[in-house]
Amino acid sequence: MNVLKLHLQTTLRTLIERNASQREIERVTGIDRKTIRSYQKRFAAELSNSSGVTTGSGGQIPPPRPPTDPVTAPESSSACEPHRAYIESQLRLQRKAMAIFQDLVDQFGFAASYNSVKRFVRKLVVREPEQFDRLSFAIGEEAQVDYGEGALTRVPGTDRYRRPRLFVMTLRHSRRSFRRVVWNSGQETWARLHEQAWRYFGGSCRYVVLDNLKEGVLKPDLYEPKLNAVYAAMLAHYGVIADPARVGDPNRKGSVENAIGHTQGTALKGRRFESIEEQNEFLEHWETKWAATRIHGSTRRQVQAMFEEERPHLQPLPMLGMQYFKESVRTVCDDSCVRVEHSSYAARPAPIGAKVLVRIFEHSIQVHELDTLRLLRTHMRADRPGSVVLPEAERVFNPSRQTLQILDQAKHIGPAAQQLCEHLFALEGRVGQRKLWGIVGLAKRLPRRLIDRACAQALNDGIHSYQHVRSIAEQLATEALAAFDATPPALAQQLELPLTQEHPLIRSAAVYAQVFNLGAQQHSTSSAPASEQPSTPHPPSTKHKESA
Repeated sequence: MNVLKLHLQTTLRTLIERNASQREIERVTGIDRKTIRSYQKRFAAELSNSSGVTTGSGGQIPPPRPPTDPVTAPESSSACEPHRAYIESQLRLQRKAMAIFQDLVDQFGFAASYNSVKRFVRKLVVREPEQFDRLSFAIGEEAQVDYGEGALTRVPGTDRYRRPRLFVMTLRHSRRSFRRVVWNSGQETWARLHEQAWRYFGGSCRYVVLDNLKEGVLKPDLYEPKLNAVYAAMLAHYGVIADPARVGDPNRKGSVENAIGHTQGTALKGRRFESIEEQNEFLEHWETKWAATRIHGSTRRQVQAMFEEERPHLQPLPMLGMQYFKESVRTVCDDSCVRVEHSSYAARPAPIGAKVLVRIFEHSIQVHELDTLRLLRTHMRADRPGSVVLPEAERVFNPSRQTLQILDQAKHIGPAAQQLCEHLFALEGRVGQRKLWGIVGLAKRLPRRLIDRACAQALNDGIHSYQHVRSIAEQLATEALAAFDATPPALAQQLELPLTQEHPLIRSAAVYAQVFNLGAQQHSTSSAPASEQPSTPHPPSTKHKESA
């Protein structure tokens, strides 16, 4: 019983002595009716102990009424009873009690209060409890995963606190859970958390129920959901089947939802951590000491004991973990290769110009068909950029339109440049076109004569390389500039071209003066008023002549 203050006890005693109803006392004082009943019994017991005590009005307080049978007791008549049919019709239209009260006042002159209508409506509206079918699964069959919010954690390098993401995986049979917090969640992070959970449990389940978040499901669908490629590959590696829940139906994974709420409300409520590692250590300690040793409310058994029964039924884990990759769509170039990180990798049997899916692993490259995901080629990743991973037998030597364009530009540079480009294409095929583009591109910043001399020297040296040609050309340009700077001033003046003053293509100054005078005259004429401008007689119209 709530202990009231003395002035409230005095007020309550006075109202009880005046035989006020509990509802009226609650309305006047704001005290709950349960507390009023408790004090009413207390006052009645005090009066029974001291006989002959009268009330302020001269009479004794009557003893408490015996409990009435709810079946035989007559129902109190409500002021809304005459309007029952109208109220029921409005409730079928799903109208609220306040709207019904307003209509009763406006249309029927209803004199009672809104609380009367509210109590009457509460009796008429029967709310059926929401029913759920409890799903049962075989031991070790299903796990449920989801994200929540962790406790406040200091952001590394700052004084600011932020809530990380809380990952929870719960085994459906034993309710044993794995909990980890992470700052950022991506496709690879989501998959790695699954791996960590199964390593923690010592085995994987057969099905995993998840929400339709983008880390796992790219396109939700009831019958054929589209999973993320990395997540799907990880599940296939561990022999697990994904079962995404229906959109807007979190009850399908109620076990993990309850586990997240239990973690947030019991373990992390009101806590702060200085790092992610500290929070993960606390979660693992709390799971082992408290969550796993609790008695589950539904099964009435200890969670850890059920997990020990479930552990032998989990699927065994593979020896090696999942090899993660990144995907990208590439186009097969005219040398039958795809470009990945500044290196070329053979893509046959994919045709030139086709789109292929490239999966980039830590130590290898895989080329797949874009539609069927059929594996076409597998290569080891090149050690340095610019490498070409292409067998000699697959090199393409027939010139394309791009090849002819490069050779034409090399021809305009000089005969040595043309000869070197043709020789490089004959040796390497279309793969060597990148070197050809580099050689002809030197003409944008260096004189062509120097580039042609550099190509001739490269042919004599027997080093057919773009880097060798560029170094020779830059060296020749440096030597030419140094020689020009060392030229005596007198000789430099002689080398300078004389300024030509007279030439058939150069007009005399009188012609330009005449043009300027004519322009000034036209400008002054156009700026004069219309009355001052000379009138020019117009020839008679041809139409008027014909009419005459």
